[in-house]
Amino acid sequence: MAHTHLHIPTEIGTGSPRAARLMRIATYASVTAAIILILAKSTAWFATDSVALLGSLIDSLLDAFASLVTLFAVRHALQPADREHRFGHGKAEALAALAQSAFITGSAVLLLFETGRQFFEPTPIRHSDFGIWIMVFSIVVTLALVLFQQWVVKHSGSVAIAADSVHYKGDLLLNLSVVAALLLGSRLGWLYADPIFGAAIGVYLIWNAASLVRGSLDMLMDRELPDEEREAIRDIAMAHDQVDAVHDLRTRRSGQTYFIQLHVEMDGDMPLNRAHEIADAVELSILEAYPGAEVIIHQDPEGLEDPPVYR
Repeated sequence: MAHTHLHIPTEIGTGSPRAARLMRIATYASVTAAIILILAKSTAWFATDSVALLGSLIDSLLDAFASLVTLFAVRHALQPADREHRFGHGKAEALAALAQSAFITGSAVLLLFETGRQFFEPTPIRHSDFGIWIMVFSIVVTLALVLFQQWVVKHSGSVAIAADSVHYKGDLLLNLSVVAALLLGSRLGWLYADPIFGAAIGVYLIWNAASLVRGSLDMLMDRELPDEEREAIRDIAMAHDQVDAVHDLRTRRSGQTYFIQLHVEMDGDMPLNRAHEIADAVELSILEAYPGAEVIIHQDPEGLEDPPVYR
């Protein structure tokens, strides 16, 4: 998965009640799906004694634990700002994504270990047809969850839900590889198909974990928004006919909230009340594009190069 900056669509907006509700539903759906997958894969593993299925089962156990971490992190991140956390709790999402990355990496390492063992000790699989049907069921459940999670991420920009979705995208490939291994092993006797598929999925999971770490660190380290978004904010401010220039634009994101600070230059002879009205109008325009954002605007007289120094 390529490293990208998540954009929060204006029709939903940062911090909107609908986005918060979707995120909560997504976390409950993730935990429910994980429990269903654990039960299904446990049944299949007992029936088939397949190492590939065992690896998939262990991966689902890790996913369930990770989904619980996401559930509690999202609930905490959506809490409003309080006296001790004036900027809200949004960075809990990034912390959850880092935890998710650790679980993803753990799953990948375990999977690579199992595939290595299969290379040296290939074993035939029992009751492969039953195992295949269970895995097909698992694929349907996982696909439905991933599609829903992707829809929620599109409408909320949640990095925690995006991180959780990576688990289940990996599970889709893992489940497909298990089906392929069962088919090739039982029909054609290709016992090495399982470890080959498993190794490829392990590398894929590690790559995605690295991407999530980068995105989470960007949020924790208050990285600026992408250049195109910063330029859009400048254009919004400059659209007011009495704003002559914009400088010192600072942006960051914490969970579902954008923080935007900027200086606008106006006629230095303008009354303070009028300057305040213009700043309020610019703020409202920015909020139309970024609902729920925290916007701070400082008014400067036109042509002021350096701020005064008070001694």
